[in-house]
Amino acid sequence: MTRSLKKGPYVYEKLLKKIEGKKPDVAGVIKTWARASQISPEMVGHTFGVHNGKDFIEVKVSEEMVGHRLGEFSGTRKFYRHGGKMQKDLEAKQKEAEISAAKAAKGADAAKKK
Repeated sequence: MTRSLKKGPYVYEKLLKKIEGKKPDVAGVIKTWARASQISPEMVGHTFGVHNGKDFIEVKVSEEMVGHRLGEFSGTRKFYRHGGKMQKDLEAKQKEAEISAAKAAKGADAAKKK
């Protein structure tokens, strides 16, 4: 849902005060919990540390991001993996490949020493 044109965009005032008069290169990472704040043109080039509930995810603002929310670029859910038999088979094959590669490297090292 979009915000009413009469109300205007929601930009967190403290964020604007933090970046006011600072150059994007010198300012460093600006930590914020204001995930609902829209990105304004004044923010372009700055790096924000957007809180995702656990950590601060660094978001470097570019021109394409103007009009979006800061929270869109800092996901709150971590994907672990899909389960099931197929995934276990893939992991087993990958582990076997790593073991065989390690054995081959060890054999090559032994041959070089002789």
